[in-house]
Amino acid sequence: MSATVSPLAPKSHPKMPAIEGVRIATAEAGIKYKGRTDLLLIVFDEGTTAAGVFTRSKCPSAPVDFCRQNLPGGKARALVVNSGNANAFTGRKGRETTAMTAAAAAKATGSRESEVFLASTGVIGEPLDANRFAHLLADMAKKAEPGRWAEAGKAIMTTDTYPKYATAKVDLGGVEVTINGIAKGAGMIAPDMATMLSFVATDAPIAAPVLQALLSKGVGKTFNAVTVDSDTSTSDTLMLFATGAAGKRGAPTVTDPADPRLSGFRRALNRILKQLAMQVVRDGEGARKLVEVTVEGAKSARSAKRIALSIANSPLVKTAVAGEDANWGRVVMAVGKAGEPADRDRLSIWFGDNRLAYEGERDPSYSEERTSAYMKRDHVVIRAELGIGRGRATVWTCDLTKEYVAINGDYRS
Repeated sequence: MSATVSPLAPKSHPKMPAIEGVRIATAEAGIKYKGRTDLLLIVFDEGTTAAGVFTRSKCPSAPVDFCRQNLPGGKARALVVNSGNANAFTGRKGRETTAMTAAAAAKATGSRESEVFLASTGVIGEPLDANRFAHLLADMAKKAEPGRWAEAGKAIMTTDTYPKYATAKVDLGGVEVTINGIAKGAGMIAPDMATMLSFVATDAPIAAPVLQALLSKGVGKTFNAVTVDSDTSTSDTLMLFATGAAGKRGAPTVTDPADPRLSGFRRALNRILKQLAMQVVRDGEGARKLVEVTVEGAKSARSAKRIALSIANSPLVKTAVAGEDANWGRVVMAVGKAGEPADRDRLSIWFGDNRLAYEGERDPSYSEERTSAYMKRDHVVIRAELGIGRGRATVWTCDLTKEYVAINGDYRS
């Protein structure tokens, strides 16, 4: 957790309401950090359903494996999250830690181990000793209270400069339901399903398969459309929990993803996911500028996204933005190396409203002065028009600064 807040941070945080069926506690376990909370326990009422998406890394963490094992049951009673140690690439010791943590959480909450979910974030390759924090869970379960979302967001931070929150209220079958979400992430952000850690909860009564369908679809244009440094974490975890408590107020139980009553909820959930994803990219390690990259006229939407990510992940593009240099030739380079269909002589490039390149060469009306002035903004929009199809995609990233190197050159200290 950095002492200096990102200049791209939100000016204010939303007031996070309590969600019936959710109780929260945090503690200082001293796993890596001193003088701050680094352990989170969320207790869910019986009957809570769960959905999740996880990293596609071939080297997933022990908690990711544990969550994948429990997710088919679709039920959740407890979530335990620690920061400071990822419990990744820790072999048998890592599995022993997840087993011990789950057993302690199940005992503390009066649930089954199959209803417990775990997440860890921090240093990779260092063994995580469950004896340092498992004994805290019983007392945390007793002290857990509704509405402590602000504390939850802070407990899961690592190099984040601010906690990340989002909330919404929406109508479901004539009854108001609430959705709350928290996230952490600032580096190692190039999700191939989600990003770092994010947890969303609602009091809506929604069956687990429906939750899973909503979440799997929702990540495509949100968490899967942001990148900070092109590195996919071993620990990426995004989970959605539904307590169903709104059913007592007359909210209908939704068992079909095609249920028309879900339309408003689906839109609200997707807004929550996008808000959290955007807060992550705005908190990119060392970031000073938000960069929005749109590719249009590609062969397909999939091709457009791959080209957009090629631009967004290019260190040369990102350092040019950091230096406020309108070096559009680097965008040409990134389009060309993406491995997707493109026609050099049809390519046009914009920075904001400034067209820099047109149909394969520099735009005749290009103004260095006007474009350089645009690059001083803290939100830079890059657009590439390929002119060969109708595919379109937008991704978000941030600039690459000296601070990123400083943070990651000394991360384990």
